[in-house]
Amino acid sequence: MTINWNAADDDHPARRASQRSYAAVAKGDLAEWLTVYAPDAVLEDPVGPSMFDPEGKGHHGHAGISAFWEEAIAPIGSFEFTINESFANPGSNTCANVGQIKTTFPDGSHTTTDLAMVYIVNDAGQVVSMRAFWEPERSMATFTPA
Repeated sequence: MTINWNAADDDHPARRASQRSYAAVAKGDLAEWLTVYAPDAVLEDPVGPSMFDPEGKGHHGHAGISAFWEEAIAPIGSFEFTINESFANPGSNTCANVGQIKTTFPDGSHTTTDLAMVYIVNDAGQVVSMRAFWEPERSMATFTPA
């Protein structure tokens, strides 16, 4: 599991939720990942139409988020998260993180995605909305064969 946190770090509930999300993905633990998300959460990764969400409407609830996991996360060999900026105004329920995710496939090939991720949490600290802003074409342009 690799998470390089080079950003502001405190007990802001949305920031902590984002960190729990990265940790679960890095460990490959769907059950743990779902505990980060409220039952009615919406995940958009990336925002807008994509290979994971052709209509660009997001993945809704634990069923939709689980289906996204099976398509986009489960097939990956490993993830390395590097967060260089994190913005979370005290008293708010929102955090925006800026960084990169290195995605390594089982054969050793990899891509690096530059992105901004916005997390909104409820009063229980569960994510109700996660919106990842990245461009699939830019990510695929970084593809490096094994």
